[in-house]
Amino acid sequence: MDVVVTGGAGFLGSHLCERLLGDNNRVICVDNLITGKMENISHLEGKKGFVFLKADVSSALDIEGNVDRVMHFASPASPVDYIEYPIETLKVGSFGTYNCLELAREKGASFFMASTSEVYGDPEVNPQPETYWGNVNPVGPRAVYDEAKRFSEAMTSAYRRKYGMDTKIVRIFNTYGERMRLDDGRVVPNLICQALRNEPMTVYGDGRQTRSFCYVSDLVEGITRFMVSDLGGPMNIGNPRELSIMEFAEKIKEITGTGSRIIFKPLPENDPKIRRPDISKAGKELGWEPKVSLEEGLKRTLEWFRPRSV
Repeated sequence: MDVVVTGGAGFLGSHLCERLLGDNNRVICVDNLITGKMENISHLEGKKGFVFLKADVSSALDIEGNVDRVMHFASPASPVDYIEYPIETLKVGSFGTYNCLELAREKGASFFMASTSEVYGDPEVNPQPETYWGNVNPVGPRAVYDEAKRFSEAMTSAYRRKYGMDTKIVRIFNTYGERMRLDDGRVVPNLICQALRNEPMTVYGDGRQTRSFCYVSDLVEGITRFMVSDLGGPMNIGNPRELSIMEFAEKIKEITGTGSRIIFKPLPENDPKIRRPDISKAGKELGWEPKVSLEEGLKRTLEWFRPRSV
């Protein structure tokens, strides 16, 4: 197939491009490189079937030739990024989603929307099933990302209803692995880099807030199964193993053998207190569940971070 991947030079997008190429698809990787990096896809350049296009999908998206599938993964995805680029984040979730949907409609292609667990906000239900509507502050500092993704889901659903398009929405839960940016501000690179440098490890709030971490290869496998199914979603893809941030920090201390001490800072506004996916739908309808343990995934991730964090 001829597949367009927006945000293809980002952490998740680059792994997706790699998988698509490995499955003998032609991949048109689109990225404006605000948060994506060319080094994430340098190993793909020159490979048969891979094309990189530097473009901002919020402005326009014009692809020559055949397109079978449009996969919209473009967006700043960490608090550091979307607080620095709030307007760009809102635009890529609104204008960008519209442009990608229009491309898919024009080409007669299917459309795949990368949404997020952040549409659930600070949830009052745990674990979070796809039927939960969420608890989001529409005017808070995180709203630029949360509401952009919620709008993207609404736009995608509208195109599906109005035009009968083949669309899919995946809700991605906290994912980690190789090619995460060291400075992206999320808990995994923050704590890993601090541990490897023997710096104080920062935990926000009292550390009792929970997250569920999914290794990137498991996520890509879930996305791939969903992509080729006849389902539309929304579909949760994530790892249901829930642990507190303190437990996670202690796990990184144990694996790295660091002498770093843990320090506490105030919890950012509207930071979710709990996060755990209900993946029963993915299990039943896709036959998918995560395979890589947290311990194994962290060891692989640490090996990638180690030479880059000094």
